[in-house]
Amino acid sequence: MQETTKPFSPQRWLHLELQAIDSQVGRWQSRRFEIAALHPAEPHAAGALPLTLFRDERGDYRFNLSSGAPRLFVTGSIAPSSAGGGFVADGLTLSQTVAAAYMDGERQVLSCPIPEALQAWVEAFIGRHGELLEARRKGKQGRGRAQDQLGVDSAEPVSGGAVKAAGGQLMGDVGDTSHE
Repeated sequence: MQETTKPFSPQRWLHLELQAIDSQVGRWQSRRFEIAALHPAEPHAAGALPLTLFRDERGDYRFNLSSGAPRLFVTGSIAPSSAGGGFVADGLTLSQTVAAAYMDGERQVLSCPIPEALQAWVEAFIGRHGELLEARRKGKQGRGRAQDQLGVDSAEPVSGGAVKAAGGQLMGDVGDTSHE
């Protein structure tokens, strides 16, 4: 019996159509870019970018897909004015965390809604590799919680006048003047 399904590929190639929008605020001219259209492309076609899914970003993909408006993020930079001043896209991601890291590096990030076909592809990827649930550490419950927030170690006995100093040493009672 012959297998009729293609192997799952964690990569798709896309071609972006960008639109420059010029505006003027006071005497300052400004140009921003938007994604006008998104098309499937052949690998290594002129202007095509790969969208690659990574297993360790599955939690980010699920968060994005379950939001009210899932987004595709395009990373890039503005070319110098001598080169036409256009947006040069160099990467695609579905992870808001990755997109935010690019923005922290002072790179430009554009976004557009994810087409339904790509949403289905991402769902299949998550279904194939399983959900990645981030284990978040629970806060302390019950007794000692308020003391821990104030900086008193729960392992040390608490006496009425003892407070923990910033250096981690116990200071004497408030009325004790023997340390002077």
